[in-house]
Amino acid sequence: MKISRFGVVSIVVVAIVAAAAWYFRPRTEDAPSTPVQDASNPTFVGSAPQASKSPALTPVTPAPPIRHPVQAIEQNQPESAVAKVRSLPTLEESDPRLKEDLGTLLGRKKVEQFFLLDNFVRRVVSTVDNLGRDHAPPMMWPVHPSPGRFSTLPRSDGEIINPDNGQRYSALVQFIETVNPRQVVQLYVSLYPLFQQAYVEMGYPQGYFNDRLIAVIDQLLATPIVEEPLHVALVNVKGPYQSERPWTRYEFVDEKLESLSAGQKILLRTGPTNHRRLRAKLVEYRNLLTKAAMPAAAKQ
Repeated sequence: MKISRFGVVSIVVVAIVAAAAWYFRPRTEDAPSTPVQDASNPTFVGSAPQASKSPALTPVTPAPPIRHPVQAIEQNQPESAVAKVRSLPTLEESDPRLKEDLGTLLGRKKVEQFFLLDNFVRRVVSTVDNLGRDHAPPMMWPVHPSPGRFSTLPRSDGEIINPDNGQRYSALVQFIETVNPRQVVQLYVSLYPLFQQAYVEMGYPQGYFNDRLIAVIDQLLATPIVEEPLHVALVNVKGPYQSERPWTRYEFVDEKLESLSAGQKILLRTGPTNHRRLRAKLVEYRNLLTKAAMPAAAKQ
């Protein structure tokens, strides 16, 4: 409970929204020159596997099978004007063009309001991965801080999250709901080699980023929707120096809730109304991203 930013599943959705710079790349040679997956695990469905460079007789650990291969979905809309003139850039060159094209497709004001576009693809990949873990460092998030501060209310039985705290996320939730999911997923497919490259560079040479994305989405969908007030407690930090941001040091009193992943706890902080709205969008995106059955825990 140590993060006070636009959290939420929105970051997972941002991983898809980020692709709004390009639609389907027109030429295969536009892919980054750095390999993004080994020969036994091709990065992009339809791409040619790379020849193995392993020395003879050297044991090779096989890469895990891809569970959710990235592939195009049916197009119900013509390509955008931006898509017709934009090809896939390198990872290092993606930021300026991403800023330009996101502004064209989503609106410059919206892009400036919500996104941090420096090193954007790497920010998205890092955050998606960390949302499924104990801690998601805010300095790597691809979105601006939410307005205001996390607030609590004192009660006779302890402190609870202020019911008005959910209003801090309303603008972001409304923005997510205005984005066309089918078009966004198509765009994500076109940019996928960049996300995969960033995932490999992050330390997962045999990993497949889309599998990680789906796993985190499933984890977020399994987050319980809590209607009753959520009790929190301020963590005491010993030392001569007091924190300048004490509101970042609250934890859930309920040990089961506190043991959830960073993404799940952030989702709980948005409040039950926003939680339901975001969950509905996550289900929609998951259905477009994969044909695999949803885990039983996520269906609840």
